[in-house]
Amino acid sequence: MQPSGSEGPIGRGKFEDCLHHQSASGKRFYRAVMAGVGPLCPETVGRFPGACHEAPRRCFFMQSACGGSRGRASDLHGRRRTLNEVINGIMAASDKHANPVLGFVPNGTGCDLVRTLSIPRDVRAAVDLIAANRTRFLDIGRLSFTGPGKRTVHRYFHNITSFGIGGEVDARVNRTTKAFGPFLSFIWATLISVLSYDKKQVRLRTESGVDQTVRVWNVAIANGQFHGGGMWVAPEARVDDGRFHITVIGDLSLAAACRNLPRLYNGSIGRIAQVSMMTATRIEAESAQKVLLDVDGEQPGKLPLAAEIVPRALRIIA
Repeated sequence: MQPSGSEGPIGRGKFEDCLHHQSASGKRFYRAVMAGVGPLCPETVGRFPGACHEAPRRCFFMQSACGGSRGRASDLHGRRRTLNEVINGIMAASDKHANPVLGFVPNGTGCDLVRTLSIPRDVRAAVDLIAANRTRFLDIGRLSFTGPGKRTVHRYFHNITSFGIGGEVDARVNRTTKAFGPFLSFIWATLISVLSYDKKQVRLRTESGVDQTVRVWNVAIANGQFHGGGMWVAPEARVDDGRFHITVIGDLSLAAACRNLPRLYNGSIGRIAQVSMMTATRIEAESAQKVLLDVDGEQPGKLPLAAEIVPRALRIIA
């Protein structure tokens, strides 16, 4: 059965795509996708990671150069950061292209969005999914927050933005090796951070009138259900319902945090007494303390933050 909010094939004929690759594994993905879905845009190969938002924007615009029509899909091989960068490029250019569509072959440390969307991790299966070219809507979150040099940064996210221990974990993961795989990388960083983290006092406000100051371990603003290599922080989240699902992990003791750690992975996080959940289309957060952010697996800044939902911003092959 096709997911709610999905659509059928977007056009006939050969599927045109733009692919990014920059490593030995990237070249293997390149060959696999080239064999599975047709010719590539050579102009866009190898632009990551240094080109940041400019490359994804060109990737989207290159569809006409490939012979693709407006609204066809842009494809990438990439890490979690690459997917976020491509989406930021597409969103920046979306006023120039109706109904943008995205397909991707997952190959990242976390690849958490694929858990929510049931995108296969197997290369051939993912390529077959892209070739089938069936889409569903994807909401996008629009952020403003404090970046380096205390400047205000505007950015989009597709999966989860969190702040508190999530930002600390992310910073730790990005500083360490991932040779033992995503799950062990994140669980190790989480355990170390839990033992050393100082809970933060944060003020939260939403468009529905919520205005509360809470002492928290972490707050997750979720579009997808999973982050951090499989942490199931928002079991009720839907990527096309037009709302954020917000999970507030409150003032647990260290012992309680360690005791309840398995609930982060088994979908029962809502059963923890100090955890509250709500939905919103806009949320603002601020703190007198330094509170780091995790935006789709990257650590780009800190509070204060404002986030608002962009409903059905694009379509994704899933």
